[in-house]
Amino acid sequence: MATTEHSTHQPAALSLYLLTFGMLMFLTLLTIFAGFQNFGMWSTPIALGIAAVKAALVVVIFMHGYSSSPLTWIIILASMFFLTIMLGLMLSDYVSRGWAM
Repeated sequence: MATTEHSTHQPAALSLYLLTFGMLMFLTLLTIFAGFQNFGMWSTPIALGIAAVKAALVVVIFMHGYSSSPLTWIIILASMFFLTIMLGLMLSDYVSRGWAM
């Protein structure tokens, strides 16, 4: 049976959205700066790390992850863990190749 009851979420303050926007812009500038630097084999992991932080901000703030149920948080964290494993396996293959430079 379906019910009409559902939880209501309070909208976040505008200042939180503006702070998040500022953080995303800072991280974008950091990504651009990191792209012009030569970190050797660490360039890709650094770029992926910055992208992961930006994705986490979007999930937590703009997708209202901060007010989600514990089950939703378990799914979010399990997905991030699985993605970390997959990227780690990909990067281990990438780093182990003998790239001629």
